[in-house]
Amino acid sequence: MNRLVRWLDERLYPGFERNWDDQLFRHRILDHLSQRSMEVLDLGAGAGIVSQINFRGIAAHICGVDPDPRVESNPYLDEGKVGFGESLPYPDARFDMVFADNVLEHLAEPEKVFAEVARVLRPGGVFLVKTPNRYHYMPLIARLMPHRFHQWINRKRGRAEEDTFPTLYRANTNRDIHRIADSAGLTVTHMEFIEGRPEYLWITAFTYLFGWLYE
Repeated sequence: MNRLVRWLDERLYPGFERNWDDQLFRHRILDHLSQRSMEVLDLGAGAGIVSQINFRGIAAHICGVDPDPRVESNPYLDEGKVGFGESLPYPDARFDMVFADNVLEHLAEPEKVFAEVARVLRPGGVFLVKTPNRYHYMPLIARLMPHRFHQWINRKRGRAEEDTFPTLYRANTNRDIHRIADSAGLTVTHMEFIEGRPEYLWITAFTYLFGWLYE
């Protein structure tokens, strides 16, 4: 972030911390972690690079699944398994909660993933997700750009290339989420549309101001 963009960021978004959206998602998850006896699955847990998504010691047991082998050494998990959301390596009705932080946009077959989540949830369990809106400018631009561009942008934002994955946006609209949830036997009880500072447009002051005007 150059000096002018940093100055604009401090003036236009005072009080915004880095990873503010993950911090907000953490609060939503904690709202549902009412009992220390709860068993929780982090779907798409990865290597554990987002400190806000660390609930180890808060719930009874935190499991994680990800295709990335680094999930097995994720420090935020009690147990990490290499696997895919389309075929979760856990028995029926194992978890009280499943959450997914920026995962839905990467799914090739979200219907299968939602069905698997429904299978491993106990009666009354909850599935919490944070994901971009397909119609926001960021996904609209991203869908026009090659994956290398996404890696370059995220590198500018401080994220390693190996932690930037291809995006498909097949479960990223209000309608799609309701449709896919219904097909899996899940009920959507709450959805929030949240706008924050334009972090993907930190490239120049011009792009940053465009994002501010948009929001």
